[in-house]
Amino acid sequence: MDINAKIYIAGHDGMVGSAIMRNLESIGYSNFITSSYPELDLINQEQVKSFLGTHKPDYVIDAAAKVGGILANDTYRGQFLYENMMIQNNLIHAAHENGVKKFLFLGSSCIYPKHAPQPMKEEYLLTDVLESTNEPYAIAKIAGIKMCENYYRQYGDNFISVMPTNLYGFNDNFDLKSSHVLPALIRKAHEAKVNKYSTIQIWGTGTPMREFLHVDDMADACVYILENVDAPQLYDDFNLTHINIGTGNDISIRELALLVIKVVGYNGELTLDTSKPDGTPKKLLDVTRLHKMGWRHKIYLEEGIKRTYEWYLQAESIRK
Repeated sequence: MDINAKIYIAGHDGMVGSAIMRNLESIGYSNFITSSYPELDLINQEQVKSFLGTHKPDYVIDAAAKVGGILANDTYRGQFLYENMMIQNNLIHAAHENGVKKFLFLGSSCIYPKHAPQPMKEEYLLTDVLESTNEPYAIAKIAGIKMCENYYRQYGDNFISVMPTNLYGFNDNFDLKSSHVLPALIRKAHEAKVNKYSTIQIWGTGTPMREFLHVDDMADACVYILENVDAPQLYDDFNLTHINIGTGNDISIRELALLVIKVVGYNGELTLDTSKPDGTPKKLLDVTRLHKMGWRHKIYLEEGIKRTYEWYLQAESIRK
């Protein structure tokens, strides 16, 4: 990538997009195009077409999405499907029409079947049924992967996809109604500590296994792939539709909760609400391909939780 290339990051002010921008800035990139809602509504096809047509970016990174945890995914099913499909369709097609040199689409590990063999290889995509609570979101992301692949196959566009595992870190969402499990646990443990609650409760049995990647590591992997992998390698040489990004290690939800409690310094008890759903029993990505490409994560889980909790405390103090 030319250091002076014009780069548009959709979702630059979110957790994922801001991390990618920080990483690019740290290695010398500075020619960014940014626009936030409502100035640019990514669901509006004409607005996206006009924006990319006016600014003509060299590179487009799609880090924009409607996201949430189990509750949000299962509650706003139609909204998650519609909004994510519209965002990615508009960006991918407008990038094609405007001759973008490279497009990077970010998905999610929920694209894999509920009972996929573990760890999940890229080849397991579309081999069985999805987990029901996040099926609409997963279907949208699968469609995005296939759009990137087939815009290469039909038009020769250098459009590629990456599938990060569960992310956490700076600029995360700590709203208990819509957040993912790790930030929700941090907030619950902190509030229980401050209010001297005797217990905190987590959903389900605590047995599901999950993999967690700090968002700064995810950003580093994305930039590495942007600079080193092109569509012909991905689709023809590697015979893949996307590249997994993860750590290759997982932890049970109960063990995760205990680790968060340790980092936060909460001294109460952990209880389980087994009437609530567990979701997929195990989600661990096979990152063999990424390791062979020369990239590995650097931030280990306990250290990452410490950094995230410190950021949360700073954000809370600013809000107050």
